[in-house]
Amino acid sequence: MKIKYLIMLFCMLLVCGCQDVKNKDIGAVISLLEKGTNKNNTYRTGYKYYLPTGMSVKEYSLYNDVLNSSVGTFYLYVDLISYYSKVENSYEVSNAAYHSEVIKYDEKYGYLEINSQENNQYLIEIMFNYAKIEVMVDYDNINYALSQAVSILRSMEYNDNVIANLLGDDVLSYQEEVYNIFNTTSKDSIYLQSVAEDSAAIEDNKDFNDTDLIN
Repeated sequence: MKIKYLIMLFCMLLVCGCQDVKNKDIGAVISLLEKGTNKNNTYRTGYKYYLPTGMSVKEYSLYNDVLNSSVGTFYLYVDLISYYSKVENSYEVSNAAYHSEVIKYDEKYGYLEINSQENNQYLIEIMFNYAKIEVMVDYDNINYALSQAVSILRSMEYNDNVIANLLGDDVLSYQEEVYNIFNTTSKDSIYLQSVAEDSAAIEDNKDFNDTDLIN
């Protein structure tokens, strides 16, 4: 009986939390960058981040993860070259988008762009601190998906020594020709398709060494 009560209480808290986020405006959700966690629970070669409760890693490779969430599939891309080279870029706010804004917090730069798609779905593209997330969600799930994305990007930490070694081994050199996290796609994303294809090949190629020890 006690276990049943605890399960019901957890579900109520979860629903209330989701409703609270859902009822905020988008700017308030982005402001969660200031309240993010510094904890990390997901480790990759050269970087680590916090994966929020309720999300799981479906697939991963050297510089991108495919993440499962109750509201959709998140595609995370980390631009290690731009980070190490401290590339600076600018984002031009789009008046044609459902929502578009520049993000600046703690001397880190990024942007958010949301564009409507077919069937009442919305493509969210959010970049911050040299990492980008794309996810397609229903209208009602925009804020909740944003809160999850913000939690991940806010927590991103890099290991300069490991990235320098990767660059020295020329491991990352080809990625610049494929993705540019500073650009938005606006419509059905070639980026999403490319990441999906890349992720599908992960099981056939696990030559890279992803160890928690190097972080």
